[in-house]
Amino acid sequence: MPDVIARTEATMLDRLITRVVPPTSVSPSSARTERIVFAFVVTTFLLYAGLFIYRTSFVVAGERYFSLFDDAMVSMRYAMNLANGYGLVWNPGGERVEGFTNPLWVLYMTLVHLLPIPQSKTSLLIQVTAAILLALNLYYVRRIALAVSNGSAAVAWGAIALTASYLPINNWGLQGMEVSVLVLLTSACIWLAIRCMETGAIQIRLYLLLGIGTLVRPDMVVPFGAILLFLLVFDPVRRRTHLTWGVLVLVVAVASQTIFRLWYYGDVLPNTYYLKMEGVPFLLRISRGLYVLARFVLQANVLFFALAFALAARRDRRTWLLLWMLIAQMAYSVYVGGDAWEHWGGSNRYICIAMPGFFVLLSFALYVVTSALVDAAHADAPRAVSVATRRGAAFALVIAAAIVTVNSIYGPGALAEALLIRAPYHTGNGDRNHRDVEAALQLRRVTTPDATLAVARAGTIPYFADRPGVDLMGKSDPYVAREQARMSAGRRRFVEFRPGHMKFDYAHSIGRLQPDVVVQLWTNVEEATPFLQDDYQGLVMSSWCMYWRRGSPHVWWDRLSPQSCED
Repeated sequence: MPDVIARTEATMLDRLITRVVPPTSVSPSSARTERIVFAFVVTTFLLYAGLFIYRTSFVVAGERYFSLFDDAMVSMRYAMNLANGYGLVWNPGGERVEGFTNPLWVLYMTLVHLLPIPQSKTSLLIQVTAAILLALNLYYVRRIALAVSNGSAAVAWGAIALTASYLPINNWGLQGMEVSVLVLLTSACIWLAIRCMETGAIQIRLYLLLGIGTLVRPDMVVPFGAILLFLLVFDPVRRRTHLTWGVLVLVVAVASQTIFRLWYYGDVLPNTYYLKMEGVPFLLRISRGLYVLARFVLQANVLFFALAFALAARRDRRTWLLLWMLIAQMAYSVYVGGDAWEHWGGSNRYICIAMPGFFVLLSFALYVVTSALVDAAHADAPRAVSVATRRGAAFALVIAAAIVTVNSIYGPGALAEALLIRAPYHTGNGDRNHRDVEAALQLRRVTTPDATLAVARAGTIPYFADRPGVDLMGKSDPYVAREQARMSAGRRRFVEFRPGHMKFDYAHSIGRLQPDVVVQLWTNVEEATPFLQDDYQGLVMSSWCMYWRRGSPHVWWDRLSPQSCED
């Protein structure tokens, strides 16, 4: 009986879709018009991206600076040191620790640092690259949408609008995280998998791109495995070929990284794995992952997800593939406990790469529902206005409402961020990036090149100060990374848990390593007091309290402000 009901529902849905969105063939003139409009849309997006990038910049001492999100600046520091001949290390001449999770992106950043560009503008090139990658992603979003929706141009435009305007994708991409290239690779691979199922031809490029994805970020093995498993199940005729190419490329990609890691860093896994996964209770990690996933779905609108997943009743492999990729990334997000910036809202960096596929399905579902409602409401109305015009107007309004809804990631105020009325997350005049760059330049002025700086934000300040660092959070410190995570008591632990931000050891980082300047502290500041009160002097610089090691030969004491932290 359940099978009969399921088949009946699928048949009814297919009939509705066929009536509302019949298979469409495009004439040469229409295709040319579509290409012109698409080029205009991409140009508009690039202009928006340019404004977005500009809004992340700020002026310090009369010079405009561009800086990426702090985690991306950690990668930039590794890239700068490699370009300068120090190797893939966080500190020149320091311990070899793999404190990044995006090797191929770091290598690209290294190439940028080989160009004759001032330090204030290196981040700009990364951001421009990200804008181009996100623009290219729109091409694949359009192709996927047309394939899934029987060639509906309206559905394609809806998917493009949702993707191009989505704040989390734009924020993580244009602020220098590897999300931009991963979004593009994921969409391109989904399109190639669809083409493989439609044409019956094995797309070797599919597996090569998936392999490249694992070199950009190792956890791209998740979408790699998801696509491979899907094709093994739903493309049985070419199962052996899929298995051969998929396993071969995956083994080569993973083995090459592991061999390099063992040779260069002396470890099988990157230091960031130990930081985020070891010393963290498994059940807590999974519980928190489920909590932030549920909050994301509720905030984005449960109805949108229900509409998208309802399309699974179509029994269409292309639709199932898009849903499967979203499920795979959601499951991975749950497994790692979510991301560190869930408080900001929206899809995190792991789910972001599958959101274009979700937006394709959402646009399709909204078009079907909207068109059916419009047809029902105007069944007996005079035909002064064409059916297509009524449908188009209603669908445009619905897509606009959906854009507003999915971009209200931390409430209505987030729309000001999406519209660039407010500077993007952590950027703009007076925000974290600005203050960090300002502090870094001042630290560079009052310390010698050998001065060590203890920081909680391990990217921006060490990069622009160009001084050896002590990473309080353990991203580039294997001692801290392998410790037990600090957990809050009771229910607070589920809310306050932040992957990669739950470990610190002031006894080690300050008491043992004795940095010349403690620029920042993390939580539980009182734990640092025993290591600061005798050996360090608290003086204000760049509007916050820093602790300076008494008698340090690496500090230009006569250049410091005499203002005590206690004043």
